[in-house]
Amino acid sequence: MNHRRSFLKKGLLGGSAALFVPPLLWAQPDQLVGANDRIRMGLIGCNGMGFSNLSSFMRNPEVEVAALCDVDTRVLDRREAEIMAGGRPKPKRFTDYRKLLEAPDIDAVIIGTPDHWHCLQLIDALKAGKHVYCEKPLANSIHEADRMLTAAHNSDRMVQVGQWQRSEPHFEKAISFVHSGALGPIRLVKTWAYQGWMKPIPVLPDAPAPQEVDYTMWLGPAARRPFNPNRFHFNFRWFWDYAGGLMTDWGVHLIDYALFGMKDMNPISITATGGKYAYPDDASETPDTLQAIYEFKDFTLLWEHATGIDGGNYGRNHGIAFIGNNGTLVLDRGGWEVIPEVGHEGWRMLKDQPRMEALSLQPSSDEGLNLHTSNFLEALKTGNSSILKAPVEVGYHAARVCHMGNVAFKMGGKVFWDKEKGSFKDPEANAVARVHYHNGW
Repeated sequence: MNHRRSFLKKGLLGGSAALFVPPLLWAQPDQLVGANDRIRMGLIGCNGMGFSNLSSFMRNPEVEVAALCDVDTRVLDRREAEIMAGGRPKPKRFTDYRKLLEAPDIDAVIIGTPDHWHCLQLIDALKAGKHVYCEKPLANSIHEADRMLTAAHNSDRMVQVGQWQRSEPHFEKAISFVHSGALGPIRLVKTWAYQGWMKPIPVLPDAPAPQEVDYTMWLGPAARRPFNPNRFHFNFRWFWDYAGGLMTDWGVHLIDYALFGMKDMNPISITATGGKYAYPDDASETPDTLQAIYEFKDFTLLWEHATGIDGGNYGRNHGIAFIGNNGTLVLDRGGWEVIPEVGHEGWRMLKDQPRMEALSLQPSSDEGLNLHTSNFLEALKTGNSSILKAPVEVGYHAARVCHMGNVAFKMGGKVFWDKEKGSFKDPEANAVARVHYHNGW
């Protein structure tokens, strides 16, 4: 183990590719690296982004896939077969994540489960001495975010949150431009996610859970309900028991960068309005249309999302816009640009004269996820948590502010945040914000 720890404190990692990494691009385990020198990883939640994260990690030959855990054995069968078809050894299999955490030879775990499981699994993983790569959003409530932050601070293990845009070079360059002051005083930041691909979720009757699924374990701390296909794989995002809709699904990426750019994590008040306007009769619960206004000391932050529509601000279906007196910086996953303001009659400049130089589109490299997983591995190998691009604090602030927006929506009006107490000023808002655990968890 001492030899292994020394390995985890040296070396560098690189690599770049698209968001999803097919088996063709997985590295084979490096025969020059001894068994005790590999970074052994376990995946909890093998569907969707959980496996995309693992695939990205598998680009690195030092990474050994030690174990997979999922409550759906059909998913386990598929992922095990894909890993072996890609030339990797057969991993251990679990349906209870606690059994995976008992394995002494696992260095780090990826948490890719639905949001309502993140808190328990991250805290348990840290207690078990594992480093953690946790898919976003960090938490499914403000209270859980507080608990997770405390647990991470009380542990010597590292936590990276899967907000991979933090590792994308063009995002970093855009924020450096914002911090340069060239835009002038920034009075407004817009964030938005318009998701035209999202169709209504048809109402389906409850049904017996598939034989291959441990449904009781899937529910975990969520309220006990009959199994319904709509509330299971992927679509769990649109039900309050398990997640926070588009606000927390996309908001943690985009609002995170708004907070990062403005260097302020604590709004004074939050107002939200919206509802199920596009698909009022479908099966989902979370709003398909939402606008939230966050009041900060020196600026306002706007969030808006809509399903079934792609026509967002500045011709982009998602993004962040920093609107300053001299110009506006618009940023999304495709790149960033600066649109200058121009003079008008009465200004101390010629009419139509730009107040700053325009900057044409600075394109993305599409490297975010692979750079993000490589960053986590490098932190493990060097023993230097200060290089993490999205440590627990990043996920904490983003999740907390997004959940504030959802609380304001549920309250149907304006709510006020007490920075010093870390809670809402209205007891009713705090009651709405608090998560309730069930089934003995």
